[in-house]
Amino acid sequence: MGRFSLFISSFILWLLLTWNFTWQHLSAGVIVALLATLLFGRYWKGSKFFQLNRYLWFLVYLPLFLWECIKANFDVAYRVLHPEMPIKPGIVKVKTTLKSEAAKTSLANSITMTPGTLSIEVKDEFLYIHWIYCRSTDMKKATEIIVKRFEKLLSRIFD
Repeated sequence: MGRFSLFISSFILWLLLTWNFTWQHLSAGVIVALLATLLFGRYWKGSKFFQLNRYLWFLVYLPLFLWECIKANFDVAYRVLHPEMPIKPGIVKVKTTLKSEAAKTSLANSITMTPGTLSIEVKDEFLYIHWIYCRSTDMKKATEIIVKRFEKLLSRIFD
């Protein structure tokens, strides 16, 4: 079933990209979708791809991410424009409960795209984060501040 969903998804993507429905383009699309299925079928997790609730949770996640990004922008702007530059940089180790590599990557990217934080490394269930103002070096407290705001929704999207 997974390979069939990859074939159908690849063929639909081909149709959307070419937007040409002549028999030559349709047969070329079938051949390309078949090649994609043969080459990448073992890596495809098609059952998760077609679950609508994952997309709905992403629509909930997007405003949260944008809000956190706006707050972080103001925080960094304050620190840059303040005459004393109140920064206390540091690298903290945080723990995630996310299981899939895609979820961990999305978490690391969300942290990195939020100003003031930078994901340095993802290793097993731990992330190493550079923080412009290190509020805590305790792993549990840093995890609560940095990771938990994104992790709940990302687990519903990816895991």
